Amino acid sequence: MTEVKQEKDNFVLYVVLATAVVVGAILAVKMSENEKFAPIKDQLAEEHRLMNIRVISNRED
Repeated sequence: MTEVKQEKDNFVLYVVLATAVVVGAILAVKMSENEKFAPIKDQLAEEHRLMNIRVISNRED
C-alpha cells in the first residue's frame, strides 16, 4: 500500500493576505490624500470662521 500525502490547501490564507494588502493600500492612499488636502481644509475652516464673525457682528448692529 502506498500512502498519498495530501498537501494543505492554503487558498483561505492567500485570500486573507490579498485582502490585507488591498486594505493596506487603500488606507495608505486615503492617508496621503488627507495630508495633501489638509491646507485646503484649514483654509476653508478659517474662511468659515471669518464669515461667522461677520454675520454675528452684523446682527449686533
